[in-house]
Amino acid sequence: MTETLHKGPILRLGTRNSPLAMAQAHETRARLCAAHGWDESMVELVPVVASGDKVLDRPLAEIGGKALWTKELDQWLHERQIDASVHSLKDVETLRPAELTIAAVLPRADKRDRLLGAKSLADLPPGAVIGTSAPRRAAQALSLRPDCTVVTFRGNVATRLGKLEAGEADATFLAAAGLLRLGQDDLGHALAPAQWLPAPAQGAIALECRADDAETCKLLAAIDHAPSRAEVMAERALLTGLGGTCHSPIAVLCDYDGEGLTMRAALFSPDGKDKIEDSAQFAAGDLEAPARLARELLAKAPPSIAAVFNGAS
Repeated sequence: MTETLHKGPILRLGTRNSPLAMAQAHETRARLCAAHGWDESMVELVPVVASGDKVLDRPLAEIGGKALWTKELDQWLHERQIDASVHSLKDVETLRPAELTIAAVLPRADKRDRLLGAKSLADLPPGAVIGTSAPRRAAQALSLRPDCTVVTFRGNVATRLGKLEAGEADATFLAAAGLLRLGQDDLGHALAPAQWLPAPAQGAIALECRADDAETCKLLAAIDHAPSRAEVMAERALLTGLGGTCHSPIAVLCDYDGEGLTMRAALFSPDGKDKIEDSAQFAAGDLEAPARLARELLAKAPPSIAAVFNGAS
């Protein structure tokens, strides 16, 4: 009875307006409506064109970093134009405004990268051109195939697929989770984590709201997935401990096995020539363990790696 009398939506969700971001927002709305027994009209999707979607000819690190994905939505939250933001968590800065909180993390999708243009990096021809704007992907690729050349590829999934088809590169990488959410998971070939580690928080959708908005926090908490939250918060704690930025080639994978977390992390020099890696096992919610792993990695990092991490002393 109350729903039929309700005037307007219960929640306004802000999202970037890219096809993938909208798919993530639709998934979020579906989960919220299922959890609370709402009609779809109870959750309004409010799209915004993010700064990061406007400038596509330069690497993200050169034009302002990850904040370009979040600043418009942060402003809308501050102005109370929306109640919560839907984010790809790997695109969210580790240091966030104190007045905002991550109220929910959805069940994490496939964490792997997929390679498009070849079955594997080994199958690429000598001197192949690889398109990517991610320092992690560039460094990992050059570490495994130093004969290859990396060129900048930015834009949404369709834009990058178009560049690949146009012959601007022989191969590129896309997150498996993004392709899955777009219904394109038949594209490319998944890269095994044993050889190729993903980005921190890859595959995770996070919902952020005002920390003092107890009602919205409670509504969002109903769809929080504790194992996924434990994994991604540990990965973000590692990132914070490393002082990593958009320039820092960091690859990490944290898996929850029902009892605890296992983390594998690797740091690279930007040219891929140097690499250090280590692992740790710890309890869910223990954020000191990934911070300690970060310190251990930095302690043994050669100058070529330490130079791109703020956490290095």
